[in-house]
Amino acid sequence: MSIAFDTLNICWRELKRFIRQPARVIMSVVQPIIWLSLMGNMFQMVGKLPGFPTMSYLDYMAPGIVIMTTLFGGVYGGLSVVWDRRLGFLNKMLAAPISRSSIPVGKMLASTIQSGLQASIILSVALLMGVRCTTGILGVIVIILIAMILCLTLSGISLALGAMIKTHETLMVIMNFLTMPLMFTSSALFPLEFMPSWLATIAKWNPLTYTIDPIRALMTKGWDWAIILPGMASVAIFALAVTSVATFLFKRSIA
Repeated sequence: MSIAFDTLNICWRELKRFIRQPARVIMSVVQPIIWLSLMGNMFQMVGKLPGFPTMSYLDYMAPGIVIMTTLFGGVYGGLSVVWDRRLGFLNKMLAAPISRSSIPVGKMLASTIQSGLQASIILSVALLMGVRCTTGILGVIVIILIAMILCLTLSGISLALGAMIKTHETLMVIMNFLTMPLMFTSSALFPLEFMPSWLATIAKWNPLTYTIDPIRALMTKGWDWAIILPGMASVAIFALAVTSVATFLFKRSIA
């Protein structure tokens, strides 16, 4: 119970810091909406190409934008560790009688909650723009849950790097390097069938694809468990593994 209480306190601190930065909150939502509005209309005719999975490109793209929101929210989760170390607050937390594991897990949990809120807003905007969700409100809840699990994974990777890297400039360069390749080597914007064979092979192994496919199935096909369950299981197992590694590397970096 002590570990859970410590984790919730760390999480609440991170959430309060997020809420007190209105520009950060606004931009984290506005940027995906711009992508949804501009690219959804720019590539509207792509949805009419032979072999395209849906009749509307916006319907196809919306799950990818939800994951893009999660991606940006997760990959920068490790910055808080670097800043806390630089400002000396990390030393204060380490001197406090709290569990060491609660620090990385609490920060990852905060990023996950932020991602869930952002995904909810993006989904609401997408539905207002005419995007369909065939599974209804229950499907929307499952979609948000899947996005949150992915964010837990991505924030764990970022936090693991943040535990080893001492400057936020270096961490931002690495995260920026990873973000766009992860996005464009997945099925977020285009079907695998429309990609070159080498790129489609990479996309099949991209963890984002395993998350996007279940979300897209929930929005466009319904409760297709043959797609939903394997994708959710893969992301959940990956999240547990990354959480363990991130916690280990964090505790090692402060030893």
